[in-house]
Amino acid sequence: MSADGVWIRQISSDEIDIFRRIRLEALRTEPSSFASRFEGWAVLSDDEWRRRLNDPVFIAFSGDEPIGMMGLLRQRPAKMAHRATLVMVYLRESFRRTGLAGDLLSAVVDFAKETDILQLELAVSAENPQAIGFYLREGFSEVGIIPGGLLDGDREIGEILMVRRLVG
Repeated sequence: MSADGVWIRQISSDEIDIFRRIRLEALRTEPSSFASRFEGWAVLSDDEWRRRLNDPVFIAFSGDEPIGMMGLLRQRPAKMAHRATLVMVYLRESFRRTGLAGDLLSAVVDFAKETDILQLELAVSAENPQAIGFYLREGFSEVGIIPGGLLDGDREIGEILMVRRLVG
């Protein structure tokens, strides 16, 4: 996918430098948006970075510079393999409100449909109204909340659970 020098593609397991650069940027610049912490990812070995690319990760590029990403974790049990969780969602602030987040999600949705995934799921911080609004506009529905789903220091933050059916 490409428009105005911006393009999106799934990266391979040998592209850990690209993955590491955008993932650490996301964790450093938007720490409250993720369950993971920068410090935990910054010390990973190359083998661990490569292992985390066993599941699909889509990267948005501006030229050769990674500017956003979305990952997909498919459920492993046979009776749940039709479900996947959207993870590591990030777009550099200067590219927000341009439609690129929707394009990135479309690439993930296309991949999901091609691989027989029928349902996308996610958890988003209740304190992230921009992300919640984006997901609602993109066809996700709120299905629940986990009170205190995230613990940031001694502060408990609720997580909103959302689902988007890809069929029917």
